[in-house]
Amino acid sequence: MDKPLLEKLCVLDDLRAETKQLWGKMLAQHMVEHLIFAMRISNGKLTVECFNPPDKIPALRKFLMSSRPLPKEFINPIIGEGLVPLNYPDLKAAKKVLQQEVEDYYNYFKVSPEAVLTNPTFGKLDKTGWDVFHDKHFRHHFLQFGIKYD
Repeated sequence: MDKPLLEKLCVLDDLRAETKQLWGKMLAQHMVEHLIFAMRISNGKLTVECFNPPDKIPALRKFLMSSRPLPKEFINPIIGEGLVPLNYPDLKAAKKVLQQEVEDYYNYFKVSPEAVLTNPTFGKLDKTGWDVFHDKHFRHHFLQFGIKYD
């Protein structure tokens, strides 16, 4: 099974707790834990509602499927403006959990290839939609910390 996101996680090897963000409030561990949260939504472990009205979803999906990047200062209504408390003892532990959540994502869709899960911004997404979302989302946050993401 093709697992491109899992293969790209190696770029986090050089991310350190003291790595400075280029924008936003998140520290390195916050960013990794934020990605864990998104992965858990897409691997069926967490259920969320979409905060956007149904009439905005087509335009948002068009944006999602475009090559345009996520906006740098987007405030996720689920998280709010402040930093959420950290759940793991250190960045190394959070990276390990992220890797497991990505593996669980691929396993989830291997078992349930027709699954459709709600993304808090873009509404109901199938595996293709989630793949695009994760690629865009990981790219956004990796670039936030100066990590090259190809």
